Amino acid sequence: MNESATNRHLLNAPVTWTRRELLRRSGTGLGALALSTMLAEEKGVGSPRDALQPRAPHFAAPARQVVHLFMNGGPSQVDTFDPKPALAKWHGRSLESANLRTERRTGGAMRSPYLFRPRGESGIEVSDLFAQTARHIDDMAIIRSMHAEVPNHEPSLMLMNCGDGNLPRPSMGAWVNYGLGSENRSLPGFIAMCPGGYPIVATRNWRSAFLPGAYQGTYIDTKHTELEKLIANIRNGGQSRSEQAKQMRLLRALNELHLRKRQDDAALDARIQTFELAFRMQSEASEAFDLGRETQSARELYGDSLHGRQLLITRRLLERGVRFIQVWSGAGQPWDTHDGLEKRHRELAGQWDGPISAFLTDLKQRGLFESTLVLWGGEFGRTPTAEMPALNGRDHNHYGFTCWLAGGGVRGGTVYGATDEFGFRATENPVHVHDLHATMLHLLGFDHKRLTYRYAGRDFRLTDVGGRVIYELLG
Repeated sequence: MNESATNRHLLNAPVTWTRRELLRRSGTGLGALALSTMLAEEKGVGSPRDALQPRAPHFAAPARQVVHLFMNGGPSQVDTFDPKPALAKWHGRSLESANLRTERRTGGAMRSPYLFRPRGESGIEVSDLFAQTARHIDDMAIIRSMHAEVPNHEPSLMLMNCGDGNLPRPSMGAWVNYGLGSENRSLPGFIAMCPGGYPIVATRNWRSAFLPGAYQGTYIDTKHTELEKLIANIRNGGQSRSEQAKQMRLLRALNELHLRKRQDDAALDARIQTFELAFRMQSEASEAFDLGRETQSARELYGDSLHGRQLLITRRLLERGVRFIQVWSGAGQPWDTHDGLEKRHRELAGQWDGPISAFLTDLKQRGLFESTLVLWGGEFGRTPTAEMPALNGRDHNHYGFTCWLAGGGVRGGTVYGATDEFGFRATENPVHVHDLHATMLHLLGFDHKRLTYRYAGRDFRLTDVGGRVIYELLG
């Protein structure tokens, strides 16, 4: 029986399996389902529900892609980008008389062990921890008045990534892909790189929740350098491309039959799209993640280090149209320095400082800086007081912390907002995480109140029922 006869026979046959049953029973592997889109594209036929098709934003805007440098665990603002000389005067003394009381019991004030200096033409003070990053200070907007809702990692991670600290919500990267679609059909639109395993609350940080599954982040363990370990199941060792093509012709006929006679299955459709993407990645990802294709000068610029490799991969992914890239410090909470802060912050900043500077330099040289919005920060900051009993670490602090933005239409050489004289609470122009998200979406061309998705009878958005655009941060 030839192919056309097979298809006619299948389309007229009684239905005994659903698509879900077919997938469960067939065991055809990663590539078989994936070929459906490739074969359709060869014939000029698009998918009936193309979740990743590129879309225009609400209005013209400079940024098209986002890189989130996530310092998970909570870096100390008073040791990095928010100088507080008053801490030196109060070092070791209680700050209760200054009406500064933390939710947990802490010790006296703790001065920063690092020196702050004015940087660039703007003269913005930055700690020596980020001296190389500070070479770009005139292109950065420092927000010193960030605040979140609770001093705990899990809800603060969810708030920063998903806009809600308690309930399952789509992540920022999922919303951006939902709004803009993908520019590369052979790579995920949202990639999360975290070396050494998952961070706290794991895949919830990059979930799609009630958005279509195609928008969920793809996790990459950048501890590895071999492609097969870097991206799980990237190779199909069991079948040739022609064998997968034969299986796909059969499956396509069954899928067409299902679409005719049964209602849509959104979850199964998302799974099929994911498998299709996975197949296309078998060829594209091998090239995108191969740093051996870079020039010697580029590899030397970034340095032969974990975060240097992560950021060089990030630049390569940006060039190939990946919409949203998260680059994590590592599994767990690397910046969570309740003790040993001086040594640990110096180590962590030393691992990031040079690669961040190289990354920003490289984006500028390649014409990617103005179209790429870069965010640096953690889920919260740290207290200006020390942990008990020694003056060598800081507790969590959600009342006031720092993040910075660069590229993508950001007004460089800007400091927005301020904390009190000790760096504990945002006192001048406070910026909630919803405000940060609203501003980032604006730089991507979206009115955050109009980027919505109807689910369970109501319209949801990344900024929940809050958020305001900080126009002072716009270039």
